Amino acid sequence: MEIQSTTTWVYIFLGIYIIYCFYWGLKGYFTEKTSSGYSIAGRSIPFAAFLMAATAASFSGWTFIGHPGLIWRDGLAYAFASFYVLTIPITGTFFSKRTWLLGKRYGFITPGDMYAYYFNSEAIRWLVVITAVLYSIFYSAVQLMAAGALFNVIAGVPFTFGAIFLAFIVWFYVCTGGLKASTWVGVIQFILLVGGIIILGFFVIKAQQFGGWGQFSDAVAGLGDRHLNVPRVINFGLGGAEGESAWTAMMILTYMFALMGIQSSPAFTMWTFGIKSPKPLAWQQAFMSTFVVGFALFFFTAFQGMGARVLEVTNDPTFLRIAEEFGGLTDRRIVPILMKQFLPSAMLGLVFMGAIAAIHSTAAPYIGTGGSILLRDVYWRKIKNQNVSDAEQIWVNRLLATVLTIAALVVGLTSTAALVILGALATAFGFVMYVLLVGVIWGFKYPNKGAVAGVLAGMLAVFLTYKIWPNPLSMHAAFWGTFTGLAVAYIVKAAGVKDSQETMERQAEMRKWLDDVDAPTENGKKWRKAMKYIVPIWYFFAIGPACILGNNIFGEGIFGFSSLWSWQIMWWILGIIMMWGLCFKAEMATTSETQIQRADTEQNIVVKEV
Repeated sequence: MEIQSTTTWVYIFLGIYIIYCFYWGLKGYFTEKTSSGYSIAGRSIPFAAFLMAATAASFSGWTFIGHPGLIWRDGLAYAFASFYVLTIPITGTFFSKRTWLLGKRYGFITPGDMYAYYFNSEAIRWLVVITAVLYSIFYSAVQLMAAGALFNVIAGVPFTFGAIFLAFIVWFYVCTGGLKASTWVGVIQFILLVGGIIILGFFVIKAQQFGGWGQFSDAVAGLGDRHLNVPRVINFGLGGAEGESAWTAMMILTYMFALMGIQSSPAFTMWTFGIKSPKPLAWQQAFMSTFVVGFALFFFTAFQGMGARVLEVTNDPTFLRIAEEFGGLTDRRIVPILMKQFLPSAMLGLVFMGAIAAIHSTAAPYIGTGGSILLRDVYWRKIKNQNVSDAEQIWVNRLLATVLTIAALVVGLTSTAALVILGALATAFGFVMYVLLVGVIWGFKYPNKGAVAGVLAGMLAVFLTYKIWPNPLSMHAAFWGTFTGLAVAYIVKAAGVKDSQETMERQAEMRKWLDDVDAPTENGKKWRKAMKYIVPIWYFFAIGPACILGNNIFGEGIFGFSSLWSWQIMWWILGIIMMWGLCFKAEMATTSETQIQRADTEQNIVVKEV
């Protein structure tokens, strides 16, 4: 009877969610008649919708399911990964406002447009297209397989059918409604994602096995150093030395670099082009991501992961029985086990939809923007020579998004081992896009051949330091990729390679306009000067080498939180203040009406609009 009741609530919430998704898909189908309207929402995504949808897209189903599971496996040392609520949006703080200004003035539709124009290189456009397609296929495959696995565990639906069915939902609203539909579906996905994490963590804390915060914190305090401290040794590889966690201070820091690659990925750059105004950027970066999602992760995902570890070491019979039914304890099964054990039927259905929403919130924008990038940079520009109707563009875009969805499903269903590797590489590849972004947005100077060689070398370095020589010196592959990319770009410059006169004049014009329109006020200059010291100091102590001080600095801890957990919460709060300073006081993410008007009226459209 209970199983039937549980399944009923799962399907009730799933049905409501499907209706909402289909509504926005069909609305977009009947209203979006131009290619720019379909692919970048006509640059009209509103303030509130972007706040929630962009935040949901930054935190995938891995946040919902994998993050608590790895806290269970590796303890509070891994819980430093929760700082990606800050390191993901800090990429947006550095780049997004200026990206929007350039997109508005020059008419850029895809990131390939911007990079190829600035560096005057079609080779760079192809590199961005390849990166976007690989992202779309492999990262979406990871998400869709996770959805199928969760559907199988919670509702007993066969894995393959569940993956295909849940992929169909994403495909429908992405292909019919375009970016605007994905954005409005992302609104409800954000609410479900954050709400689901908090609900499950709350039910774990109040469970009879713990009886509230006091008993829970006492139980966590007895777990031992392996689960409560950052290890002091350097471990080579993700597995670390026997009995040790691989999450050393340097691994924690450089792993955060990989997650910074989410908002530098081609998909996110394209989404930035689609917003009506850059005004929501500062609020998304400093509040929605850093504070709201941070609150859910630093407390409620830790409740889940550490709670599961306590249940395991105390041999809780119900927990172990459910784990045995699922095939044993693994980091991917911890959240479904906790859901089965502690959630009432209605709450189980709601939290299940939170997990599915988290998964879809990432798959949808990657599939949608991947199709749009292929349309714009390959079909429209190369095959049709920029001569094709809006209607044809929209339908070809839908066809390409369909192909990407099918490819993601095929890869996910047939290449599980490779899928794990390629999915993990995605964010590191995104961080390599810093090689291009720092050139376009902040004027780092190296020739276009250096940029091309740098990106290629960076991607090769990511693969080698992830698969062949895992994480040398206990530093993540993302660090080695971008370090190598920038080094190669400057080596090419040092070798005497120079850009053409046309390229240099083009870049000088773009730099002059961007630096003029985005010049900070006198107060903003003072804050930027201070932030040049504050941000590195925060990184060094919060998630860098000095985070090891958190092991013992607070003794027995504060308010029941262990010393390391207290350290994480303290630096999270300080991180919120830092992001406020960066986004608002240093004016890194705020935009005046004058700046917006200038970008709109001083247009020098050199890239033909779709």
